[in-house]
Amino acid sequence: MSDAILRRVRPEQFREFILLFVTVGLLLFFASQIPNYFDPRSVNRLTTGLAITLVVAVGQVLVVLTRNIDLSVSSMVGLTAYVVGTILTRVEGMHPLVAAALAMAIGLALGAINGLIVAYGKVPAIIATLGTLALYRVVLVEFSGAKTVTTADLPDWLNDVPSATLASAGGYDLRLMVGIALLVAILGQLTLRYLPFGRRLYAIGSNPEAARTAGLPVQRDVFTAFALSGTLSGLAGFMFLVRFGNITVTAAQGLELQVVAAVVVGGVNIFGGSGSMVGALLGVLMIETLQQSLLRWAGISEFVKDAILGLLILVAVTADTIILGRLREMWVRVRRRDHARAQVAIADEGGVAHGA
Repeated sequence: MSDAILRRVRPEQFREFILLFVTVGLLLFFASQIPNYFDPRSVNRLTTGLAITLVVAVGQVLVVLTRNIDLSVSSMVGLTAYVVGTILTRVEGMHPLVAAALAMAIGLALGAINGLIVAYGKVPAIIATLGTLALYRVVLVEFSGAKTVTTADLPDWLNDVPSATLASAGGYDLRLMVGIALLVAILGQLTLRYLPFGRRLYAIGSNPEAARTAGLPVQRDVFTAFALSGTLSGLAGFMFLVRFGNITVTAAQGLELQVVAAVVVGGVNIFGGSGSMVGALLGVLMIETLQQSLLRWAGISEFVKDAILGLLILVAVTADTIILGRLREMWVRVRRRDHARAQVAIADEGGVAHGA
């Protein structure tokens, strides 16, 4: 690979370009195999399907950047959806924005519990969130009493939200929920790129000890990352309620595997320190494309779907370790060589000026 390319493109961006290329290839392949693949109904179904996963994935990126992971997201989504749904069946006239805010507040509380355990309790994130994954699901089971929240008991406005559109052209709609998910991803990317909090997440994930030595608020930022992950899981819980209406104790079960796969496949290093919301968006798009297309093309079962997600995680982690690891080494060498040349040029200019 030429030095000119390495100067212009960061190693992490190669993953995003490759992922985009693979996703386009998958779309073209399935279009040749499935009749009417790109008709408005199919495209609208695909984009609507990725909205919930994308919102949760944005929060997961914040956590993974700090060398942690949040496995409890599916239980937070399910618990929030059920609690808010139950409240809506009992409280008449609640405004949609109030219901969404309530869902985010519940998610914030659940995420804060994770953050306290991991950041201040020093419990490894995989252990802590595996525990709360089960704990929050048990709370849901006990709270629900094995009863189901049904669409018939929910307010009428809840049935109108899934079909609400922000824009439409030729039968292709930009649904409200998709617009919300894209807005969340854009805000997440702007946070990582421009806000000090985002930059600190990269620093913490790259070298936690060095970040502490430099005086960065590591515990506070890790706690905040988990709290934001919970908040976005709460928002996703509200979106889950809006989309499906009928909520049982198994709501969103298994979503954590899909989210982790999307984040890792999207180029967010599972060992922290690198990644972007753009990559996570591409990861969600690729996985949603695979899941929906394989279901239509081959009628795969849930077990096969989970196996595919697991395989994608293994492939992504291996690619990070081997391929991207070498690209990063090459990128660092080029940067150091350019810096050395610049120093020599400055020294030469100084010598000429001194001689003159």
